[in-house]
Amino acid sequence: MSDAAPVMQVRLDVWLWAARFFRTRSLARQAVDTGKVDVAGQRPKASRLLRIGEAVQVTRGEETFDVVVRGLSDARGPAPVAQALYEETEASRARREQQRLQRAAMRDGYRPPEHKPDKRARRLIQALGDIDAS
Repeated sequence: MSDAAPVMQVRLDVWLWAARFFRTRSLARQAVDTGKVDVAGQRPKASRLLRIGEAVQVTRGEETFDVVVRGLSDARGPAPVAQALYEETEASRARREQQRLQRAAMRDGYRPPEHKPDKRARRLIQALGDIDAS
């Protein structure tokens, strides 16, 4: 009698964790509590029950994902299984790609130093810092 009934509803923080938007359930809960997750345009609680077909907006770092829930799971699995739990909108994908290109263009031309500054360079950097302080 180990028939596993299909999950009809699951907590939002558990789904975000299972869909691999956040590494831990507590990070998912914290993101919901701080307003980084919207469900159907409203700010939910972490214990809100999520249903298939609902629109979820997740802000993680500099990226914002607009997804539609396609499956429910309360267990974290491999990445291909987690990606089957949602479908990202085309507008969201295009926006994230555009933002990625902008970030790449902003750091274009910057070359980090090849090594740590030596004693003379550190003194010069320190002297420049003293000029700015006055």
